[in-house]
Amino acid sequence: MLRFTEMMNGAGLTVDVNSSIKYKTPFQEILLLETEAFGKMLVLDGAVQTTEKDEFIYHEMIVHVPLFTLGRDVEKVLVIGGGDGGTVREALKHNPSKVDMVEIDREVVELCKKEFPEIASGLDDERVSIFFEDGREFIKGKKGEYDAVIIDCSDPVGPSAVLFSEEFYKDVKNALKSDGVVVTQSESPFAQFDAFKVVISNLKKVFSVVRPYLAFIPTYPSGMWSFTFASDSKDPLSVSPQELAERLSSFEKNKGRLKYYNLEIHYGAFAIPNFVIDKLNK
Repeated sequence: MLRFTEMMNGAGLTVDVNSSIKYKTPFQEILLLETEAFGKMLVLDGAVQTTEKDEFIYHEMIVHVPLFTLGRDVEKVLVIGGGDGGTVREALKHNPSKVDMVEIDREVVELCKKEFPEIASGLDDERVSIFFEDGREFIKGKKGEYDAVIIDCSDPVGPSAVLFSEEFYKDVKNALKSDGVVVTQSESPFAQFDAFKVVISNLKKVFSVVRPYLAFIPTYPSGMWSFTFASDSKDPLSVSPQELAERLSSFEKNKGRLKYYNLEIHYGAFAIPNFVIDKLNK
């Protein structure tokens, strides 16, 4: 029996592996693992990106929190990164007329279409356009085009590092409609606090409303994972529970019940532990 371990700060997640395939692209190393506990697992440059068993948590939380906060019909969404397709799949549940996905590594997308068909199920939808290029370059010059920008990037190293910068967030703001919303994955406050803090700090330089929120994702460092919402006009905590319940009820009648996100999770995810608040305030 093979074993794979992802290490972070002297601790790691170890999984039993039945089989493994390694790929090398111009941008990164890909490992495709068949694991005992989590099914198929996608690993990029040694970091777990997604698994068949727990992917729904990440993808539901990065998409439904901002899109339910938007409070109106979703017309056009931009996904930056997200090569496995899960974010696009969830965004399509809000019936947008158009979803653009920008992913720098074509080989990741092609692999996920083949090996993770349930996660990548939306990538062939006629409303989806995939652009294989750098997300920072793609968004430059865009003006008032998107209802939501969802930044589903990997860790802030290599090609993804620029997607955590103040300059990039300014371009994102320009690409949004006046009432648009943005969310980015923002690392683990427990295991990767410095990166978490940088995201919040840089977003606050650009947007008037910035709110980090949390989800428990078993295969990510420490299990405590964060996302950060930002907007100039929308606030996920200002949506009334009655209004959100009505939106969610209408959604569930057409799309079915989600596996993780619900009314209580929407608000509860923004409850940040004291140790994180204290470190942010230092």
